[in-house]
Amino acid sequence: MGIVQAEITLKNAFDVGNSQRGLIKAQDIRLKTIQAVVDTGAMTLVIDEELCLELGLGIMGKRQVTLANDVKETVKIAEPVEVHWKDRDMVCRPWVVQNTPKTLLGAIPLEEMDLMVDPKHQELVGAHGDEIESLLL
Repeated sequence: MGIVQAEITLKNAFDVGNSQRGLIKAQDIRLKTIQAVVDTGAMTLVIDEELCLELGLGIMGKRQVTLANDVKETVKIAEPVEVHWKDRDMVCRPWVVQNTPKTLLGAIPLEEMDLMVDPKHQELVGAHGDEIESLLL
């Protein structure tokens, strides 16, 4: 299977909340539409420092992770972002990895938005068709 990419929009979740409260205008929400690599082996959303700064995200903490090449690295955990794909969205705290060549859309956002990779067509699709199906156990 080749590399699957998807167009997603990331929004500063605090800006979205402030806009809903009337503290800032909707057009002042910091956001960016990008091509992300869909990486089912990545745990969550992974962004680089530049995108973190562009979205105006503060750093909430750090975590030690193991990268795909088995190198252990300490990454920053950023403030929440809204992740939008077509008519689906979710909120997560992205990991900020220095010098990452691409934004990675990992397993947690994919699961939350009920998405999967269609290996035949090499594209991101709804795991249960056009309707989001969430399991609550």
